[in-house]
Amino acid sequence: MSMRRRTLLKIIVLGDSGVGKTCLMNQYVHKKFSQQYKATIGADFVTKELQIEDKLVTLQIWDTAGQERFQSLGAAFYRGADCCVLVYDVNVMKSFDTVENWHEEFLKQANPSDPRAFPFILLGNKIDIDGGNSRVVSEKKANDWCTSKGNIPYFETSAKEDYNVDVAFLCSAKTALANEHDQDM
Repeated sequence: MSMRRRTLLKIIVLGDSGVGKTCLMNQYVHKKFSQQYKATIGADFVTKELQIEDKLVTLQIWDTAGQERFQSLGAAFYRGADCCVLVYDVNVMKSFDTVENWHEEFLKQANPSDPRAFPFILLGNKIDIDGGNSRVVSEKKANDWCTSKGNIPYFETSAKEDYNVDVAFLCSAKTALANEHDQDM
């Protein structure tokens, strides 16, 4: 009989206000989508248990406020993170342009032992809007940015349509686990 190890992984979700961070998390954990927008104040988290190979994994997914005035809360929330999910809205160029700032800010605040190896994932959300006609950030542009950051995994998602949400969070869990394993060595 193999001993099952329970692993707690802390996933931080970052991005501008209104890009769909809370909606993505609620879709992933509760299979619910709400059209009502309610700004996150400070931070909040949800948990989800899943099995990855022989490991029982508890994901603790932290949703942080996208407004700049809450960024000072960063250090405390980012500490101990196992993966960072960066989210932007494919229909809003500014939300993509600030991904770089979120990336840098996270590395500065979390201060991981090896910043180049720390696991990030990029999500381009809201691909369902307007049948893709109002889209302003191309998949190529996002992929180029990911490549420039050491091949960060990239997913295009829709919290509303539940498109690629599970696969994106599963990837964040697997990436975090792989990184944790590297740290153990």
